[in-house]
Amino acid sequence: MNKIKKDDLVVVIAGKDKDKQGKVISVDTKKNKILVQGCNMVTKHTKQAPGNPQGGIVNQEAPIDISNVMLVVDGKATRVGFEEKDGKKVRVAKTTGKVID
Repeated sequence: MNKIKKDDLVVVIAGKDKDKQGKVISVDTKKNKILVQGCNMVTKHTKQAPGNPQGGIVNQEAPIDISNVMLVVDGKATRVGFEEKDGKKVRVAKTTGKVID
């Protein structure tokens, strides 16, 4: 079970986009990378293709290492722990002790 999942609100804690908040677009568990909306933007030069007739320069998000973000719960960045509630493993915010999912 991962500490950060798709559609979570996270804050970047390291790198050029430090202190920016965004929603998680996708999670790659094998490479420990995530895509965060509006963070780590890169310019990509695309060629004309049937799927992209215009071509040109496109701004898009690049993956960030999962260790460089923290989950935001109730407006505060927090670490994530796990507990067992009613026979289910659930994520718990370390600062408040609140169950996340």
